[in-house]
Amino acid sequence: MGIPFGPHLSVPGLSPVRGVGVEAGRAAVRLVQLPLDMAAGSIAQLAGHLGRAMPWREAGPDEPPPGAAGADGALTVLLVHGLGDGESVVSPLERCLGGAAGPFFAVGYSAFTPDIRAAARVLGEQVHLVCTSGTPRTVVVIGYSLGGLIARYYVQRLGGDRHVPLVITLATPHGGTAAALLAPPHPLLRQLRPGSDLLTELAEPAPGCRTRFVAFYSDLDEIVIPAARGRVDHPDLLARNVLVPGVGHLTLPRHQPVIDHLCSLLTAARQATPAPGLWQGGSSLAG
Repeated sequence: MGIPFGPHLSVPGLSPVRGVGVEAGRAAVRLVQLPLDMAAGSIAQLAGHLGRAMPWREAGPDEPPPGAAGADGALTVLLVHGLGDGESVVSPLERCLGGAAGPFFAVGYSAFTPDIRAAARVLGEQVHLVCTSGTPRTVVVIGYSLGGLIARYYVQRLGGDRHVPLVITLATPHGGTAAALLAPPHPLLRQLRPGSDLLTELAEPAPGCRTRFVAFYSDLDEIVIPAARGRVDHPDLLARNVLVPGVGHLTLPRHQPVIDHLCSLLTAARQATPAPGLWQGGSSLAG
């Protein structure tokens, strides 16, 4: 069974007015959560985890232990957050997708990580742990915002396509963003500037890359500017770009139509390797 993406997919987005209102509410909540996430990052730094992956979340009573097989013994999903985000962003997405596949694990990285390449190596370590834990399984990576670029660098430049057949990105600046030109000179933010060394590297030929990409992007994203930079446009990569109209950067990973399609993608990935022909071109979640 292939990934259920037809050439004329249509799912409701939001009107611009409603989208702005929803995003403003998300931003207010995020302002409250951000100090907590930053504090958690500081604690991790003091504990000696600077620049390394955060530990696997401890499994709950009804949850498989780290590296355990999912419901069908075949699929593990790794969630990579954005810059300055943490469990407060990843956990709601995990809860929404809990019935689609599993187990789910959040892969963290310090905000003080020197660059995306280092964070991609951390992701590679976590994929290796899953792949060598005993039971053969498929690893799918979902990356939100900067996390999507980390996932892409891993599979495209570090050989991760041997282990990860599917990468899903949400509001990721694949082509960089003009917003980074006005941002503070943080090492990671500099790499998001159009024409940066890292983005130039990702634009280089990638013949034989086996990973398929699904990139959800929005025309109302206040972080990824212009919107088209949220697409995976590379001649050597098998990518499906999905436009989600009227949905802001913070709202996109919680937008129900996006969640529904993520569930469909994970269900299909759990059942079979997708056929290449289903990944060409683009789609819109427009109503």
